[in-house]
Amino acid sequence: MRHGGGAVTIEATGHRNARPSEWQAWQDSWDRQQEWYLPDREERFRVMLDMVEALVGTAPRVLDLACGTGSISDRVLKRFPKAETTGVDLDPALLTIARGHFEDEPRATFVTADLTDPAWPDRLPHRSYDAVLTATALHWLRTDALSALYGRLAGVVREGGVFMNADHMPDETTPRIDEAAGAFDRARREAAKEAGAQDWVDWWQRVADDERLAGAAAERFGIFGNPIEGDHSDGEVQSVAWHVRTLREHGFAEAKAVWCAPADALVLGLR
Repeated sequence: MRHGGGAVTIEATGHRNARPSEWQAWQDSWDRQQEWYLPDREERFRVMLDMVEALVGTAPRVLDLACGTGSISDRVLKRFPKAETTGVDLDPALLTIARGHFEDEPRATFVTADLTDPAWPDRLPHRSYDAVLTATALHWLRTDALSALYGRLAGVVREGGVFMNADHMPDETTPRIDEAAGAFDRARREAAKEAGAQDWVDWWQRVADDERLAGAAAERFGIFGNPIEGDHSDGEVQSVAWHVRTLREHGFAEAKAVWCAPADALVLGLR
């Protein structure tokens, strides 16, 4: 969920120094941190995998786009014993955790690539995928870059395959609803924080302090900025209607929202 800048390739290293249970703990802590922002995250994943099964079956070849620590890959492989996943990301720290967590899982592979590089699909181990899935990641891209990415994805998703993007998708026509929902969510997060929940900055501080991850974290900060110091993406968010229209313009035969919350949605494009 952290893309921008030029094409950078960094192979994350050092994961063999940690026990599998330690990488599982990092995976779990990432999930808890994300749930602080998105309490209905698991419901969103459930709908995503339901649609995978409905449209491409129970043995999918899945591209986990902007995979982070591999949260989508983890759920795909647990639900579908015959599935295989490719995770692609640019963040060396998150990829270190992903590679460590899945080290003994032959069905999962990970690739370092910059999604703003037009040639990034050339790094993939397969020419096409049954499903390309991403969550809470592509809002880090600007609108023109995201549109270009959708065009490239049309060549990665096989005919009859699916692309799904779960992300922030605001509706400017409902300001009072959005204001009330936002206030409610801020109060929820504040209460959870007081009870000990980790936010984005807290989590990255832990990563930087861990000797096994400190080097990868420093590389990550060099690419994207330091979250501990308040880095900010220059990305943009778009409405559901924009996502649906843009997917269709780039070759997807059908597109629609298949799940939504007050500020987030899951949009599906069918090739």
